Amino acid sequence: MAAKSKILIIGGTGYIGKFIVEASLKSGHPTFALVRESTASDPVDVVICTVGHAQREDQVKIIAAIKEDGNIKSVFASVARIRRTIEAEGIPYTYVSCNSFAGYFWYMLTILGDTAPPREKVSILGDGNPKAVFNKEEDIATYTIRAVDDPRTLNKILYVRPPPNIFSFNEFIALWENKIGKTLEKIYVTEEQILKNIQG
Repeated sequence: MAAKSKILIIGGTGYIGKFIVEASLKSGHPTFALVRESTASDPVDVVICTVGHAQREDQVKIIAAIKEDGNIKSVFASVARIRRTIEAEGIPYTYVSCNSFAGYFWYMLTILGDTAPPREKVSILGDGNPKAVFNKEEDIATYTIRAVDDPRTLNKILYVRPPPNIFSFNEFIALWENKIGKTLEKIYVTEEQILKNIQG
């Protein structure tokens, strides 16, 4: 059996990063998390970048460091502009496209100030009919780590979009209603109302 790749996770203490770290450790990979400025004292094979929106520009610096290292066999990243930069630098990559985090949207069901999912009423942005892919964070992490040593994913986009996970927000709420055995009052918030609330 081939040795497991050493993995560096940038953003390992963030929302999705913590799931990636856990999946990597469970899979037996030597795992490192970059949580503040430091130098690479132990070389790694794979870099998984899970930084949030505010730090996306920092990925350009990360790409430069990876290019300088020259020994990284694969980079997992997001955002089209960052992807094009990685490709232009000739750095091997795998992009994981997973769409929505189910746990994150689960909390959107709560009414402002509540700490638990609704039992009486729920707000729905728009008409609630557009469909999206909702993936459990642990599943995204597992697929990401499995892709690390799978040569079929090298220089490819890995789409994590199981058909049973594709549904509308209305269907998402219906699942919750079925679970609690109760129909919730639905408050539909129009685009105009959202814009008006934003403008004050």
